[in-house]
Amino acid sequence: MNNHQEALTVYTAAFVDELTRLDVRHAVISPGSRSTPISMLLAGHPAIDVHINIDERSAAFFALGIAKATQEPVVLVCTSGTAAANYYPAIVEAKLSRVPLIVITADRPHELRDVGAPQTIDQIHLYASHVKWFSEMAIPSIDIGSIQYVRNVSRRAVIESRRNPAGPVHLNFPVREPLIPNMKETYYHAGRNEQVTFQLHKKSGLTVRDEEIQSLVFQLEGKKKGILVCGELHNDEFVPAIVQLAEQLQFPILADPLSQIRTASNHPLIIDCYDTFLRNEKAVKTLEPEVIIRFGAMPVSKALTLFIKQNKDISHIVVDGAAGWREPTGLATQFVDSDEVFFCRKLATAVKVQEETIWREQWQQLNKTAKNGLQAILSEQTLNEGKVFSLLEQVTPNDSYIFVSNSMPIRDCDTFLHCNESNRKIFANRGANGIDGVISTALGVSIVGYPTVLVIGDLSFYHDLNALLAAKKDHLNITIILVNNDGGGIFSFLPQAAEKNHFEELFGTPHGLDFSHVVKMYNGQFNRVTDWEQFNEAVTESFKVNGLKVIEVVTNREENVRYHRNLQKNVSQEINFVLAGE
Repeated sequence: MNNHQEALTVYTAAFVDELTRLDVRHAVISPGSRSTPISMLLAGHPAIDVHINIDERSAAFFALGIAKATQEPVVLVCTSGTAAANYYPAIVEAKLSRVPLIVITADRPHELRDVGAPQTIDQIHLYASHVKWFSEMAIPSIDIGSIQYVRNVSRRAVIESRRNPAGPVHLNFPVREPLIPNMKETYYHAGRNEQVTFQLHKKSGLTVRDEEIQSLVFQLEGKKKGILVCGELHNDEFVPAIVQLAEQLQFPILADPLSQIRTASNHPLIIDCYDTFLRNEKAVKTLEPEVIIRFGAMPVSKALTLFIKQNKDISHIVVDGAAGWREPTGLATQFVDSDEVFFCRKLATAVKVQEETIWREQWQQLNKTAKNGLQAILSEQTLNEGKVFSLLEQVTPNDSYIFVSNSMPIRDCDTFLHCNESNRKIFANRGANGIDGVISTALGVSIVGYPTVLVIGDLSFYHDLNALLAAKKDHLNITIILVNNDGGGIFSFLPQAAEKNHFEELFGTPHGLDFSHVVKMYNGQFNRVTDWEQFNEAVTESFKVNGLKVIEVVTNREENVRYHRNLQKNVSQEINFVLAGE
């Protein structure tokens, strides 16, 4: 073995080994030449589960999905050039949604940059502010200092990606040819420091100070009209903690579907139909709060966001366990940098127990009225988009994972997925809210092994068809409910729909595609249902069969808009009756 090959092998093997010592277990590799030593040594390490994904955009979202489901960093590897640029959308999503990724881009050595060498672009700070940390790696070397250096960088990459707020980091690896490492001997243990303690990499939560809690207790004293707004959070301990705080304060919990609260508890203080009744002006006026305490990402509901914005001159407290700044309303009067569970428990023990209030009963009554009105969708015989989510509780197993695409599906999920104690986990890409990479992300989520359902529209499905290769190649189990309205259904709800001359061309974008052919190409099972009985049977039976299953629900965009608006109108009338005391 020559000196170059030995240096390349020992250096890269040490980097890979250090990842595994910090419990990194998954790597997604996009095949390429320049990344050969990194890819081969990742594949050769017994502690790494390697997933091969040919399409770089799909690969990055696939890694994102694994990281979402495991809440642990996932390694993502590609060759030099535009391959790295194709990772960009998923990296943006990871940064905004606080998902840990370790992005490794192979690169030409410095002497081949900016001289017209093939497959070479400027990869230094390629992802700019969309990664938490960047490092341009040194050329592989075998001396003690270099091995110590590469292990330290590896360790730091994991720590930085996990550290709150979690997110992606980027390491750029320049590599000289020849690129083949020595796989005949084991070099992973080279340069290990057995004295290093890895407690440093464990997530550490921020804790609110006692003085701050007492200040909050003083602020809340005498305030009976408060709400607890909960956006996307993935912490099983948060649900009992927020319920405990709500019981003490007698404040209703407005639970976004991504908060995981709706599928964990049926507690009477949990409000799940606020998006419907907060569209009613009388309800908005009646329910003006004195204080809002918000946790997690901003909720999906636009009606809730507008409601918050309309209540300007009140206490608006944002609690963030990662000391972030997720506050698009611009109305926060106080930021509390604290682990959300710790905060809830600490404040719950400090405040006096409030008596039941008319305020709380008003929220509960309107929620009940809205929910009863929305149940009318269950008697609707025509295939429509909202009923898909109303039926999910009946047709999906407990403890399953449900991934929801952006545009109309996530909004229908918010409206029609109500409280149930199923322990289902709800996922979505709500960082940048894009429709790219949705299938790939859902397939990544499915790696964990729980029954996984993806609800997706036809344009989002089309955007990520390449993802289906991973399902075929790796025999992944997923049920995809494809809601096909032949175009961009959400635009039919927007003002653009009134511009009839150019609406279909610019926004409706009908495609007329028969997706059964592409599903067949990837060895999937395709089932186009024509009624709800077939839908229930198809989804239920899909969990008894391994592999890719696509169940298509064909809907009409215009009819869907009419049905949604008529249903909202009917529910709003019922709310008016309640508010009038009838």
